[in-house]
Amino acid sequence: MARRRPPTAGSPVPAGLHFLPSLPVATNKKVASRLTEIPDHLLAEIFLRLPAPEDLARASAACVSFRRLVTDRSFLRSFRRLHAPPLLGFLDCASFNPALPPHPSAPAARALANFSLSFLPSHCRWVVQDIRDGRVLLVRDPEEDWCPLFSILFSRIQPPVPSEIVVCDPLHRRYVLLPSLPEDLAASVEHFLVPLGEESEAAFRVICVAHCETRLAAFVFSSNTRQWQAAASKSWSDLFLGRGELTRTTLMDPTCLKRHYAYGCFYWDYSMIKGKELLVLDTQRMEFSITDLPPGNWRKQGLAIVGAGEGRLGDKGWPDLLKELGYDLTYTSVRNKGESPSQWQMEKIISLDSEYQYSIRDATERYMLFIRVKSSSLQPPLFEYFSMDIKTLQIQRVCSTHRRPSKACIYTNFPPLLSSKAI
Repeated sequence: MARRRPPTAGSPVPAGLHFLPSLPVATNKKVASRLTEIPDHLLAEIFLRLPAPEDLARASAACVSFRRLVTDRSFLRSFRRLHAPPLLGFLDCASFNPALPPHPSAPAARALANFSLSFLPSHCRWVVQDIRDGRVLLVRDPEEDWCPLFSILFSRIQPPVPSEIVVCDPLHRRYVLLPSLPEDLAASVEHFLVPLGEESEAAFRVICVAHCETRLAAFVFSSNTRQWQAAASKSWSDLFLGRGELTRTTLMDPTCLKRHYAYGCFYWDYSMIKGKELLVLDTQRMEFSITDLPPGNWRKQGLAIVGAGEGRLGDKGWPDLLKELGYDLTYTSVRNKGESPSQWQMEKIISLDSEYQYSIRDATERYMLFIRVKSSSLQPPLFEYFSMDIKTLQIQRVCSTHRRPSKACIYTNFPPLLSSKAI
């Protein structure tokens, strides 16, 4: 049966046939105009509820009025308070390693294709110490008088007191040189950044922990005052009262320690030599103390202390048992208030592929970075880097390389459009 065609303009309509009038089709311009008619304060509430920074960046490209609202400083401050910055990659001894597809941060990391620290003074080699809130903390390596402009290296061996210390913002290519501490301060020191808290986004603090022969001391540098101030001090005899001499001797050497942060406290473990205690620095009260690790046999690089939820301290690591069945990622937690540190509870076990070996490389308040490599392979080993979201426990592949792993520091930040100058 032949299909009837609608009559052309001016032709008679056959009897018994009826055609619906054409409905107007909304054009892109009309849709855009309707959206822009929404008051700015309501649009701001909508945009603040977008789940990811990448979604906000795409919304800002829709029209000029959206971009003007999204780039407003007040709006950006509110957005950054509500959303954690995504993991864009990590720095190792060679370079910046961006997150690659299918990692959700890959589009934002692609904008950092020219990421480098080449804007720092090039008269010396810089040793990366810490990364936090989009800032990178580095100290001068006294063993090198000069190095090429792009040579930014890591080292586990700390100089007694670095002669130069710098905090930089790689995204906006800005840096601040910090004043040096007195050279007779300590035999070994370490520097690290303190989380922002309620401070201004451009303000930052650096803590220097000095491992002296008779005491442990902490000094704080504030970007507001541009000065170092003594903040905490405790003798080794008081700190390790009732504990073994091995614990005291080990914690005097920062190269044996691995630093973590959660809920206003820094933690140091020395599980690399089978230590069972944690050194703690409470940044609110600026006090040192000692607490115990949860029961278990912890591997050399199998421990990461992270924020697991409100008022809780979470612990992630691979036990050194049942190796022939593959490693498990175990999740343990304990209440911070009113309970003994011995009351740790196993909450979840995530089984991992038994064909691989695993090692934790770094952890922040929101993410953990670990690598895996095949246990036995005749080919050059491929090291695969994965991130874990601490809140969701979701594991995603970051990148892979044949280069041997070295010290790695997670770099989190918002895309350039949504970020602010950190220096």
